[in-house]
Amino acid sequence: MTTPKPAHIAWRKSSRSSGGANNCVEVGFAAAAVAVRDTKDRAGGTLAVSPGAWSSFLTGLKRGAFNRR
Repeated sequence: MTTPKPAHIAWRKSSRSSGGANNCVEVGFAAAAVAVRDTKDRAGGTLAVSPGAWSSFLTGLKRGAFNRR
């Protein structure tokens, strides 16, 4: 998969993240990919996944699939 150019992505972070602190991740949506990057190092690269993979990840989060037991 081709990684989308960060300049062409409108990045968002959770409204639950702490104000201006850089201790979270941002998500950006492109035509063929969802990109994720660390707010502590925005130039450090992005993880790009397909929209289907992102949807599956969110479903897993909502179901608690990644909770520590």
